[in-house]
Amino acid sequence: MHPETRSDDTQKASPNASEDQFIKALMDIGTAITSDLYLEDILKLIVMATARIMDVEICSLWLIDTAETPPRIRLKATQAINPDYIKDRSLSLDEGVVGAVATHGEPLMIADVLSEPLFKEKKMAEKLGLVSMLGVPLIGKGEQIIGVFNCFTLEPRAFTHKDVMLISAVANQAAIAILNTELMVKTKVIQEELETRKLLDRAKAVIMRRRNLTGDEAFRWIKQRSTDSRNTLRQVAEAVLLSEDLEAPPH
Repeated sequence: MHPETRSDDTQKASPNASEDQFIKALMDIGTAITSDLYLEDILKLIVMATARIMDVEICSLWLIDTAETPPRIRLKATQAINPDYIKDRSLSLDEGVVGAVATHGEPLMIADVLSEPLFKEKKMAEKLGLVSMLGVPLIGKGEQIIGVFNCFTLEPRAFTHKDVMLISAVANQAAIAILNTELMVKTKVIQEELETRKLLDRAKAVIMRRRNLTGDEAFRWIKQRSTDSRNTLRQVAEAVLLSEDLEAPPH
């Protein structure tokens, strides 16, 4: 799967970022992950820090969208500002270099994207002057591939094993950020569902008492009001409880 790397003298050795620089970048990323930043901001910080310390033209982070059938992989973050690169981008998992990395779950180094059959966006690469590329998978919980992290250069570069390890470390941090966000969202959804259920139970009790209805009848009443008013069940329940509070005698 790995294309042969050009070995001619025009190929530039990968400039090694100092260990201190990279450790600091990982610490900054770790701090961002535990902050209140939105996921989009964290991913943006990750690609910007990586582009800086790796001295590459473009870093991009792609995530697999499992909500689509079949799943597609979408560009979610990049520090690139060229509209030809950042416009709405998505690929099928059997398409291009990004799809290959996502499908096989292995890092992929390309010496010259213009001569690589897997690389499909040659017109864009020519326009932006992109030459070499390194792609690594984002691995989530249970060794599941959740996305791809890419780096592009403007000059031929022989990416080293250390480069692969460094970018993989960044990709792992990105995967942690994504997992943390998913857990927070799931926790929030569960909390909201529990709160809604409690509100509905209280509202049902009010309707049962006021209208002499059974629990099932009271729920159907709330559901019908929700349909008629185009409000959520929670909004109807809150309105019922508010009306109950307003009708209550003053203490």
